[in-house]
Amino acid sequence: MGLNLNDKKAVVAEVSAKVATAQTIVVAEYRGIQVAHLTQLRAKARAQGVYLRVLKNTLARRAVEGTQFAALADSMTGPLIYSISDDAVAAAKVINDFAKTNDKLVITAGNYAGKQLDKSAVTALASIPSREVLISQLLGVMLAPVSGFARGLAALAAKKSEGAPVAEVAAEEAPAA
Repeated sequence: MGLNLNDKKAVVAEVSAKVATAQTIVVAEYRGIQVAHLTQLRAKARAQGVYLRVLKNTLARRAVEGTQFAALADSMTGPLIYSISDDAVAAAKVINDFAKTNDKLVITAGNYAGKQLDKSAVTALASIPSREVLISQLLGVMLAPVSGFARGLAALAAKKSEGAPVAEVAAEEAPAA
């Protein structure tokens, strides 16, 4: 049974609210996918904080109208599932990872911060590590000199407690030129 006008307005309002805070939208054709597989995809999306929904294309076009994702409206044809996320990578990663295991899910387009993406660009976006991974890598790089200095001081203290003269310890700890 179709939606009445009030239901359609509610759907557009809900999707518009998600789009207003989103950084990325990925659109994929889901023709021929079994319900059980779509349920798995929805569960993965929920776990990643991604809003995933099958929408009528006309309602989706209205939801993105006047936003940075308006250019995506040209790609909205056929049976599509919409993946919307506040995280720049999450929407692309969820759809791309699922498409690797299920060939019936076909990525058709995407949009990141107002820039239109094709299938290869969505795949490239999905290969970027998540924000949390990037932050931990950055912290590791920033802490490396401090931890190296601390290990050097600990080694110096250990040598000093063994009774070796400080000059020999300093010469051993100095990097070779």
